[in-house]
Amino acid sequence: MSRPSGNVPATLRLAGAVAALLAVTAVTALTAQGATAAAPGRPDPHPVGAGAPPWPAPADPAAAAKSAGLEMLSAEGMVQHTHTHLDVLVDGRPVTVPASIGIDAPHRLISPLHTHDTSGVIHVESPKRADFTLGQFMTEWGVPLSTDRIGGLHAGGGRHLKAYVNGRAVAGNPAAIVLRERDEIALVLTRDTDSHPVPASYAWPSGL
Repeated sequence: MSRPSGNVPATLRLAGAVAALLAVTAVTALTAQGATAAAPGRPDPHPVGAGAPPWPAPADPAAAAKSAGLEMLSAEGMVQHTHTHLDVLVDGRPVTVPASIGIDAPHRLISPLHTHDTSGVIHVESPKRADFTLGQFMTEWGVPLSTDRIGGLHAGGGRHLKAYVNGRAVAGNPAAIVLRERDEIALVLTRDTDSHPVPASYAWPSGL
């Protein structure tokens, strides 16, 4: 039997080294790809109100505004300029409407619907006239709203969700309520036995 050429082991060693290098390269590429895919970005605004209050303002106001069908502006619009006050009550306790909903301060952008503080005043400052709704604002806030749900809280089991405008109950989906000048809107999730009064008006400060 003839002895194998001396070049064969070297060739095999070279082929093995190349295969190992390719394997390492592939693993590195996959790892990098996985790291890129898993790298944290700006949080999705939608889960903000998925649980119980408090519900903070979304971390990404621009994405939240887009989900509500609203365009971010470089300056406040002045064609339509109105203010609506929102109260949210859960079992008689007020829920804070956070400041800076609809305001992307780092990028100097602002939505036609926004809040400047925690007073509950919703500012409508748009470059064109439109019927802006409570549902758009709640979507922008990241707090789901329907006939039987607000945030992660649901009606049923002795609880009901009701909406009021200037102290009068509103039937149907509260998300459809149009934001009008100096209206007082109250979203009330409460038990059937609750007797807390519903806000019927708001003491508007001068300048609004």
